[in-house]
Amino acid sequence: MSRLPFEWMLALRYLRPKRKLVSVITLISVLGVTLGVAVLVIVIAVMSGFDRQLREKLASYTAHLRLESREGLLTDYEALAARIAAHPRVKGVTPYVTGPVLLKTQPAEGSPAFHVPSVLGVDPRAQVPPVSTLLRSVVAGTNELRGYSFLAGSELAAKLGLKVHDAVAVYAVTQFERWNESRRQGEEEVPLADDFTIRGIFEVGFYDLDALLVVCSLANAQDLFGLENAVHGLIVALHDPEQAVTVETELLGKLGASYEITTWYEEHESFIQSVVVEKNMMYYLLFFITLVAAFGICSGLITFVVQKTREIGTLKALGATNGQVTWIFLSQSLVVGVLGVAAGLGLGLLGVHFRNEFLFLMRRVTCFELFPAEIYHFYELPALVVPSDVAIIVTGSLLMCLLGGLIPAWHAGRLKPVEALRHE
Repeated sequence: MSRLPFEWMLALRYLRPKRKLVSVITLISVLGVTLGVAVLVIVIAVMSGFDRQLREKLASYTAHLRLESREGLLTDYEALAARIAAHPRVKGVTPYVTGPVLLKTQPAEGSPAFHVPSVLGVDPRAQVPPVSTLLRSVVAGTNELRGYSFLAGSELAAKLGLKVHDAVAVYAVTQFERWNESRRQGEEEVPLADDFTIRGIFEVGFYDLDALLVVCSLANAQDLFGLENAVHGLIVALHDPEQAVTVETELLGKLGASYEITTWYEEHESFIQSVVVEKNMMYYLLFFITLVAAFGICSGLITFVVQKTREIGTLKALGATNGQVTWIFLSQSLVVGVLGVAAGLGLGLLGVHFRNEFLFLMRRVTCFELFPAEIYHFYELPALVVPSDVAIIVTGSLLMCLLGGLIPAWHAGRLKPVEALRHE
């Protein structure tokens, strides 16, 4: 004798009917739930991975805090840096110079190419992120910045056809301004900077940095922008980047209102928030797939209740209560939901594991890039399976499956025995 309640016994028996039509409807219902859950797991895992990797890249390759003077350039920055470095949460401080520059290649044959990236001038000896992390990301050449030299991002080098030891003319906007002013006054023209040599090529795996940044020594950047011994600001690295807002408040209280501090989160807030909003929108939109599957369960159970009306009447005549009959068909929707969710969860986790292989296959077959790096910023598709996300998907899907079976199950429980037994 089976120890299962008779409601579960009948529910499992009804899931294996003799009529092929009902079997097909059950199979389609399970497949609908499977596909809905699988798509949810894959998409939400990719969005979570994108959010995590974005934060990690930004925290590793951009300044945790940028301090600038509200009055313009920083001149006596050594003493200011020492005061900031005394903060217990600060890992290190280093000056920087940054701004747009014009690159002009000098190929042996053909026309020169032009590009306008941003230059970051730093002290290469500083063991402070993002300086140290950028220097460790050199994949070709060396990270030693001697003389007129710089490091170029891998995407920028590929776009301009640059290699290590190539010479490139680098011009800052201020140089052209000084040149125009000199010519208007009839004075001798200000000579433009000497050619720079590519000392190395770095690749951090974040498209914006690899395509739009060059790194040079602080002295070269000061010379390019005509700053003499001044700098644009200070880069402040923290032991814990997540404490950036707290440290910002404490430093502003200590240094006064003459300085402005920007955290790495504030600098990229719109970008980070857009990822969070997109993830939440994906939840709402993709749950409609599971909702459609729930409607499939509902329509399948309605068909099944109509076919089993006489049997329902027999059960009622033998003493089955309305609640017991309702639970028989509600159990069917629950079993279909459990099977679909389990299969969808397995399929989704499998899809997450082989996501990049799938993208590579699609790229070869269609010759189309589904996730261009210049838009999504990463060369591979990141993913992170968060247990709380999985719990929400599983619970939400099972609830929808139960709700989908509630109406036909309630109708079956409300059938009157006499009318059910007369049903043809």
